[in-house]
Amino acid sequence: MERTLHDVSVGETVTVKAIRGEGAVKRRIMDMGITKNVEIYVRKVAPLGDPVEVTVRGYELSIRKEDAKMVEIA
Repeated sequence: MERTLHDVSVGETVTVKAIRGEGAVKRRIMDMGITKNVEIYVRKVAPLGDPVEVTVRGYELSIRKEDAKMVEIA
């Protein structure tokens, strides 16, 4: 099974391999700047695990756990 952004530990930097899903959800993730081959640094995870705070393209972003599961990483 492929690793997803949901599986990444705090402090780790990963590269996006693909985005699963389709329609509005996939479009929203891509609109946030999470696209193929972009690097993502996981800054922190909320106490209950949702959301995950990441740095993408030089800005900070919070992404829900369900959305993070759709982002395949290398």
